[in-house]
Amino acid sequence: MALNLSQKQEVVAELADVAAKAHSLIAAEYAGTTVSQLTAMRKKARESGVFLKVVKNTLATRAVAGTEYECVKDVLVGPLLYAFSLEEPGAAGRLIKEFAKGNDKLQPKVVAVGGQLYPASHVEVLASLPTREQALAMLARVLAEPAAMFARAVKAVADKQGGGGDQAPAEAAAETA
Repeated sequence: MALNLSQKQEVVAELADVAAKAHSLIAAEYAGTTVSQLTAMRKKARESGVFLKVVKNTLATRAVAGTEYECVKDVLVGPLLYAFSLEEPGAAGRLIKEFAKGNDKLQPKVVAVGGQLYPASHVEVLASLPTREQALAMLARVLAEPAAMFARAVKAVADKQGGGGDQAPAEAAAETA
């Protein structure tokens, strides 16, 4: 079913809004993918913060104009599915990688991050980025390490001075009395 002008304008506005907020974009060929596979992918996309849309390339080109994804406008060819990562940069990469394993018809064609266009092989790189929770855990470990190093240094100094650091203050006072 063809879209009328106002429907096309709504699609372009929606995509432009999403593109303005997205962290990354992957465009993938989906021809030959079954309806049930696409439905499962859409469900997983909603759960993982990925905006997934099948739209004509001319509308997508208009939507990304003026955004950091304008770099893809010259390479959008053929029937494409657009996956925008809204919550974390690697989400779309993980989604496409996961569903491409079980479906050889789903082929990534374009990867864009931060205004840069990358080849389809960069889906692997994007998919390997840590999730938000993993990144926060890594940051917490990095921030906790200086305090842990300080504690180890204080203990080493105390051990070297013969204090041992193993006894409670009351026990140490009782022994000296």
